[in-house]
Amino acid sequence: MTRQTTRRRFVPRSTHVALSLAVTLAFAGFFAVASRVGHAAEPEATPATSWKAGVAKVVVTPEKSVWLAGYGSKRPPDGKLHDLWVKVLALEDEKGRRAVMITSDFQGVPKTMSDRVFARLKQKYALERDQVMLTFSHNHCGPRLGDDLVDYYPVEAEQVKLVDEYTAAMVEKLVAVVGESLSRLAPARLGIGAGKATFAVNRRNNPEAKVPELLANGTPLVGPVDHSVPVLTVMGPEGNLVAVLFGYACHPTTLSFTTWCGDYPGFAQLEVEQNHPGATALFVNTCGGDQNPLPRRSVELCERYGHLLATAVEDALKQPLKSISSGLRTAFEYVELPYLQVVTRKELIAAQADQSPIRARWATRMLRKLDAGETFAHSYPYPVHAWRLGKESLVIGLGAETVVDYALRFKREFGPGTWVCGYVDDMISYIPSRRVWEEGGYEGGSNLFEYGRPALRWAGDIEDRIAGTVHKLVKQVQD
Repeated sequence: MTRQTTRRRFVPRSTHVALSLAVTLAFAGFFAVASRVGHAAEPEATPATSWKAGVAKVVVTPEKSVWLAGYGSKRPPDGKLHDLWVKVLALEDEKGRRAVMITSDFQGVPKTMSDRVFARLKQKYALERDQVMLTFSHNHCGPRLGDDLVDYYPVEAEQVKLVDEYTAAMVEKLVAVVGESLSRLAPARLGIGAGKATFAVNRRNNPEAKVPELLANGTPLVGPVDHSVPVLTVMGPEGNLVAVLFGYACHPTTLSFTTWCGDYPGFAQLEVEQNHPGATALFVNTCGGDQNPLPRRSVELCERYGHLLATAVEDALKQPLKSISSGLRTAFEYVELPYLQVVTRKELIAAQADQSPIRARWATRMLRKLDAGETFAHSYPYPVHAWRLGKESLVIGLGAETVVDYALRFKREFGPGTWVCGYVDDMISYIPSRRVWEEGGYEGGSNLFEYGRPALRWAGDIEDRIAGTVHKLVKQVQD
C-alpha cells in the first residue's frame, strides 16, 4: 500500500480511490457547510430530573492482525487512522427501571457473540433481554467478529484462531464496559432534537459512477432517503453535556482500504467530542441498508462526511431540545422470518462449482452440515425492540441491515419522537421492505448465502411480520 503521511493518516491504494481531492473540492458547493460549534441548548422546561444516566467507553482496536470485515475478501490491517470504540449509555428512571444502549464501531455482531453478551449481562447485572440493545455502526474499517460473514473469507487456521480470541475478548470488554456505565449512574436530564445531513444517497436508484456528474449538474438524486439526524442529550445537574447519542441512515463504506478507523461516524464522534470536552458522543446507524455515502473512496471525503454529520448534531444542540419526562418501558420479542425456500443438497452440490468463492465456500460448509445430520431451519429469529422514554421518545430497534423504508414507515405511523435503529443485536442479512423485495436487486434478491443462511431469499411477507411485531411491542410500552 502506498502511504502519504499527513497527520498520521493513511491514503488507500490508488485503485481504490474513486475521487481525488481536486474532484472533492469541485463539489464544495454541494457539501460546504460552515462549522457551527457552541454549547448544547438546555432541554426546554427542565424540572428537577427523575432520570439517572451513566456513560462509559473502551477502545477495541485489535492489537493483532485480525482481518478487516466486509467487502468479501481477505483484508489484513496495515495501520490505524484512529481508534475503534465501544460506548455505552445506561439509563434509569425514578422506579429503578433500566435500559442500556451499546454502540460500537464494529461491522457486524453475530448472534453467536451477542447471545453470550446478553447471557453474561443477565447473570452479572440482572439485565433482561428487553433492556439491552447491542448496536454496530456497520463500519467496514472494523474487525471480523465470530462467524459473521464467515464465508466471505478464505479459511486460514491462524486467522480463525485470532478471530476466536478477539471475539472472546470483546465479550469480556462489552460486559465490563456495561458494568462501568451502570456504576456511573447519576442524576441527569434527557432531551431530544434533530438535525439534517444530506450526503446519504439511495444506491439502488443512483448508480455510483454517475453521482458526481449528477451533483455537479445540479440534477436531483432519486429514491427514498432519510436525511434526519436524531439526537438524544444527557445533561448533568449543573447543565453540562454528559453525552449525546445521534444517528444517521447510511452505510459507513466511504473507505475501502485496510486501515483501522470508524469511517464517517468515527470522524463525526471525534468532532462532537472535540467541540464538547468531557462529553461522550455515541453513534447508531438507523436504517441505512440501501444508503451509501456518495461519492466516496477517499479519506478527504470521509472526513468531510463526518464533519457534515457533526455539524447536523451541533445544529440540533443549538435548538431548544424537548425534555424527556419521567418513565421508562422496554419490550423485546423475536419474530420468525421465513425463507422463501430452503436450499437443497442438489443445489449446494451445483453451487460448489460456482465462480464466486463466497458461494462455493458457503455450499461446501452447508453440505458438511447436512452430512453431519443437521437439518436446516425454515426461518430465522429476528430481534425487535421497543423502548418508551417518557412520553416524548419512542426507540425501535431492528436487527441487521434494514432498508430505509422501515424508518420512514414507523416514523410516519408513530409520529414525532420516533427513532428507528437498524443494525441491532445480530448481523443477519439485508432486510428488505416489500417494495425492495418485489424490485429485487442486491438488498432484496437472492444473496442470503453471503450471510451464511441456508437459503437464497426471504419470503415476501417479512415486512408485514416485522411491522406486526413492532406494533405489538409499541402497544406494550405505551399502555
